[in-house]
Amino acid sequence: MNNNQELPWDNPRFRNWVAVARACHAVERALGAALLPLDLKPAQLDVLMNLFRHPGISQQDLARKLLVGRSNITMLVPQLETRGLLTREGDEKDRRVLRLTLTADGEGLLMQALKIYTALIEKAMATATPSECDFVGDHMRRIADVLRVD
Repeated sequence: MNNNQELPWDNPRFRNWVAVARACHAVERALGAALLPLDLKPAQLDVLMNLFRHPGISQQDLARKLLVGRSNITMLVPQLETRGLLTREGDEKDRRVLRLTLTADGEGLLMQALKIYTALIEKAMATATPSECDFVGDHMRRIADVLRVD
């Protein structure tokens, strides 16, 4: 290795970004463990939350919102449909498009999962004041905007 090469460890941007990434991974692991009794994975929870907020969303638009490929949605949706948590219906104007909607069972499971998720977020963010939480959220949204790939 070239000894003249600058290493990123002491750069505050690098060091703090690693801290953000570690915190994100810790939340994902904790959420995954907390959702086990509901037989639900974080990715499935993301789908249910988005269907609640955007009833009738197309699979393609859902993939875009979740920042995943359509193939990921193509794998998740049938699992949730088989469990009776959502329905897929053809679009009246374009039969190639499938519209997704939560079932009553899906909404019930989502409400249970949201209690778990909310408690986890409260625990994670309890060390910050509301204004610090707003600062973190605003900054993360700016970062997401800068790195957005459309």
